[in-house]
Amino acid sequence: MSILIFLMIELMLMEETYWLRGIRGATTVERDEAGLIHEATRELLSEMLKANEIDDFEPIASIFFTTTPDLCSTFPAEAARALGMTTVPLICTQEIPVPNRLPKAIRVMLQINTKKSQKQIKHIYLREAVSLRPDIVSAQ
Repeated sequence: MSILIFLMIELMLMEETYWLRGIRGATTVERDEAGLIHEATRELLSEMLKANEIDDFEPIASIFFTTTPDLCSTFPAEAARALGMTTVPLICTQEIPVPNRLPKAIRVMLQINTKKSQKQIKHIYLREAVSLRPDIVSAQ
């Protein structure tokens, strides 16, 4: 009897467990212009939030933004602030300049506290960035 109670308690705790999950995304722009970077980043973040059914910013632990070295006119994180993410910790950095890689790319790692499994997380790749992960459904 006590083993059954223990298993029931363990099952209840598992249902209440939140995990820190990473949601990846990437997009591209045609030129290094602040407006284009903000627009592409807003589009990417909106699609990431929609695909993963996130309608509240409170569970978002942080967001990392990276850009390829050919993008330096603005911070992609400004687009997140414009969407209302005023308390979410955000940081921008530059990608390693690997030769012959996708140019003018913006990448995102959104970390969220969620009950979803890794398999339930939907990663989003838009525009020319679909070439980065052809195995991901959004890249098709």
